[in-house]
Order: sequence, then C-alpha cells, then structure tokens
Amino acid sequence: MKYRTLGRTGLKVSVVGLGTWQLGGEWGKTFTQAEVDAILDKAAEAGVNLIDTAECYGDHAAERLVGDYLSRHERDRWIVATKFGHRFNGFMDRTDAFGAEEVRAQLIASLRALRTDRIDLYQFHSGSDQAFLDDGLRSFLDEARRAGMVRNLGLSLRSAGSESQVREAFTRGYGVLQVVYNRLDNRAESGVFPTARRYNLGVLARVPLASGLLGGRHDARDKFGPDDYRSTLGRDEIARRVREGERIAERELPLGVSRVRWALAWCLRDPVVTAVIPGVKSPEQMAEDASAADLLAVKMP
Repeated sequence: MKYRTLGRTGLKVSVVGLGTWQLGGEWGKTFTQAEVDAILDKAAEAGVNLIDTAECYGDHAAERLVGDYLSRHERDRWIVATKFGHRFNGFMDRTDAFGAEEVRAQLIASLRALRTDRIDLYQFHSGSDQAFLDDGLRSFLDEARRAGMVRNLGLSLRSAGSESQVREAFTRGYGVLQVVYNRLDNRAESGVFPTARRYNLGVLARVPLASGLLGGRHDARDKFGPDDYRSTLGRDEIARRVREGERIAERELPLGVSRVRWALAWCLRDPVVTAVIPGVKSPEQMAEDASAADLLAVKMP
C-alpha cells in the first residue's frame, strides 16, 4: 500500500480507501456483520486505513456495521470519515437536514453508531449553497471541533461541484473535497483540482469505477434489481457506461492488468487525488482494489 497526505489535515491515508454506501442496503445486497468483518480484515491486511461512510447509508446502518467492527479492533489504525446533512427515509429517498440542531443530532447518532468518541473527517454531504453557507451550521461545526468530536471537516460535492462551495471551503476551515471522478467523468480536473492545489485541500475520488460499470465485472445486457441503486440509472445509461469503458480499455489497458486496478490507478495518476474510495462486496474485491496501489509507478494514459 502507498499513502498520501490528505491535504492540510495532515492525515496519512492509504491511496485506496473503502467506500461503504453498499453496506446501507441500496446496492442489491444485505450485508451481515461477518461479511463486513471479512472485508475490513482484508482491507487492514492490505494496508488500507481509510473508511468513508455516511449518516444516510441506511439509517446509520453502514455506520453501525463499521462501528461494530471498530469496537473489536484497534480504533487508532483507522481514519474514519462520515457525512452529515440527510435523513434516510427509504430506498433512494432522503430529506435534507442541514440545520445546526439537525446536524447536532446526526453527529451524536453517528458517534454512537460508529462506537467512537471522534470522527476524523466530517463531511458536508451534497447540499445546496444556502445550507453550506449557513452561519448557524458553521458555528456548530466549530463547536464540535473545539470539543474534539470532529477532527477535520470535508465537503462532499454532488458532482464536479458548486464553484461557490469549492471557493469557500478553504476559508471556512474545510480541508478535504470529495468528488465524483473516474475515467468516464473527469470534470473534477477543471472544476475542483485547481482549487485543491491552490489551497492544499485533500481530494477523495468517489465512484472511481463508475458505479462498478467500468471494471469489467458487468456487461451492457446486465439487469439490476429494484433494490440496487444502478437500476435507477436506466438500461441505456448502464449500457453506455459499460460500452464506453470497454472502448477506453481497449486503447489504454496495460498488458496483464485488470480493468479494476487500471481504473483505480488512473484516478490516482495525478497526486492531487489523495485517495479513491471504491465500494466492495467481498474480501476478494477488496484485495483487488487495494492492489491498484502497486500500479502507481506505471504511467497511465
């Protein structure tokens, strides 16, 4: 495993982390604690130390699965990132909840679910400019940091990001930007990366495998069940992503390298990207994802 400094937070994070949206039950599978333990054991074995989760991956469901594991293992070896700003109502159904008192309740619930006394990275989760710039929210987050419940703040952007939010992140004490970034969607290169470089902000690349459709594990004819987020994309979009990924891989895939490892390493070729945070469903997938770090010395197109 290789490690990079997460912007001005000073945290040393593995370049491959673990995303946990899938643990909330919206990716076509319900996970047992034993399955999550096996994935996290494999992550630790591979040198992964970054876990990214959220309050609305289920109703704190993913956090509880992670927290159960953390309660039985060394907490200090993990950098735990979670998010705030939404209330989970059901499958792909959330209500915005960015008010200061709402976030206070979410933070307490997240700390309980994660079975920890602090969150290493607390991220504003895909909200509006109005919510992000609210002075009451800012005051509460400052209070949470002074109390030690939150160590660092991050901004999880909806896509390539709101220019005003990215511009304000540094002045409001945010040290990390999380953004969609993969071989099929490189908008962050112009919309986010210049600001990250200028202000030494860490960058976490989410959806680095384009919702799993870039890694060669699916074909254009695959159908996803009604309990799988990808079913909401539509069959045409699924087919487009798969076929475009196939065309790009034909031109760029190095000999003997799996598409998963190539796609993750592609995101990391620019050191402004601190880490990728793919979701996985098995220890085997975790091991393959983690091994993408070995390719960083290989030139990616």
